[in-house]
Amino acid sequence: MSSSLAASPPATLVAALPTPASIANPYPLYAALRPHTPVYGYRDYPPGTIPDQDEAVTAWVLMKYDEVAKAARDHETFSSRDPLQEQSSAPTLMLVNHDNPEHERLRRLVNVAFSRREIGQMKPWIDATVRAMLRALPTGEVEVVSALTSAIPARVMMRLLGCPDADAELCRGWATAFMLSADLSPADRERSNQAMVAYFVDKVGTLHAALETGAPPPEGLMAALLQAESEGEKLGLDEVIRFCVTLVVAGAETTTFLLTNLLYNLATMPAISAALRADRARVPAFIDESLRHGGPPQRLFRIATRDVEVGDKLIRAGDWVALFFAAANHDPAVFPEPARFDLERRNLNMQLSMGLGIHHCLGFALAKSEAQALVEAALDAYADIRLGATPPRPQATSLLTHSFEALFLRFVPTA
Repeated sequence: MSSSLAASPPATLVAALPTPASIANPYPLYAALRPHTPVYGYRDYPPGTIPDQDEAVTAWVLMKYDEVAKAARDHETFSSRDPLQEQSSAPTLMLVNHDNPEHERLRRLVNVAFSRREIGQMKPWIDATVRAMLRALPTGEVEVVSALTSAIPARVMMRLLGCPDADAELCRGWATAFMLSADLSPADRERSNQAMVAYFVDKVGTLHAALETGAPPPEGLMAALLQAESEGEKLGLDEVIRFCVTLVVAGAETTTFLLTNLLYNLATMPAISAALRADRARVPAFIDESLRHGGPPQRLFRIATRDVEVGDKLIRAGDWVALFFAAANHDPAVFPEPARFDLERRNLNMQLSMGLGIHHCLGFALAKSEAQALVEAALDAYADIRLGATPPRPQATSLLTHSFEALFLRFVPTA
């Protein structure tokens, strides 16, 4: 931590959170601000809103591990409902923006269709697809976000849903617009959100009409969601549409940045890369430590439903609260020497990047399957992975995620 950051008053540190420089490299700022939290005054936008059209929220900041974990588990006090997004033109996300009992109902129904068995059945296809995409990379320097790490989750999501593979190229633009990681005008962001919703309204509506006539259900999660039933209940058409949107914008975006960070770590941590080549059983720990060490998820918003004391501060009912999972993942009280990348950490199962409690990421198993496929295929195909001559461009638009807008790598094939 720099001495200037350490000496800065909390209000100055909070004001710096949504700036491009802090978004690109937030961890020194987190280290300086964490001792002061909870602290009020963080102004930023929830995903799905339209910056410069919707109003930014002003929130409390939580960064200590115990405070973040406790708030994430206490869904009755810290609500996931987002009234700002509900009033926006963007659709409210399924599960992400719901509280119990509605969240429990939706998750129960979705679990019928979106099971670990379904994900397991996709694994051979994911492995083969990732290896084919690596073989197709050009020689020389490659910009991997556009060529690889955004394409993998987009293809996986469309295949999972049962949509045409050719439509996967639409996913990246939709996701970056909705999740605020692309610098767009309000009008362009609005158009992207409308196009995404229109796409799934058409796909879900057409499939529903076909199923109503007795047509055999095709393979894919979209059909499974339309037919899923639990305790005599089914999902409505609007709920199926919003779940498809959720998978594309939340699942594909987070996984894109996770895959990008994994390749960056392989390229910049030769000792870690050598350890993985020597023992592939360490790949799961590499993925978990990458999630702890560098996200990509950084923070999510909640709203207090009642007055509650956190630390020595009183958070009032109706106040917005920002849970900084990435700052909690670097809390030295839980993860000693947090800036050090360590495959031997014994408490990696405590990292919070994929959430906690009822909102633990439903697609985590799928994201890890894609991550493991990419890491193992890259280690098989290449003797070395290095940074290219063109410097990486950090994602510097939204503090929601930490990764790269563009990452240039050189791949050295195995002999």
